[in-house]
Amino acid sequence: MPHLVELDACRMVALERLGNPEHTRYLVTEHPDGSLLLTPAVVMTTHEAALLRNPELVAQIEQDLADPSRAAPSSARRLKPVQA
Repeated sequence: MPHLVELDACRMVALERLGNPEHTRYLVTEHPDGSLLLTPAVVMTTHEAALLRNPELVAQIEQDLADPSRAAPSSARRLKPVQA
């Protein structure tokens, strides 16, 4: 269902109750007829993007998330014994 929105003096629009509140960034595509398409976007660093382009690493992460017992224990997470 279409919603009427109005631009303010700075040509900004408040989406208020429109869309998913979790979506805070959008790519905007302007069509020849003047319509605007807002597509939810996620921003990541170039380092994160490079890691996600490694299919072996992605597969390993997915396997570890599916079965956390496979993950190697971290010394940072080990509890130190309490001395009485």
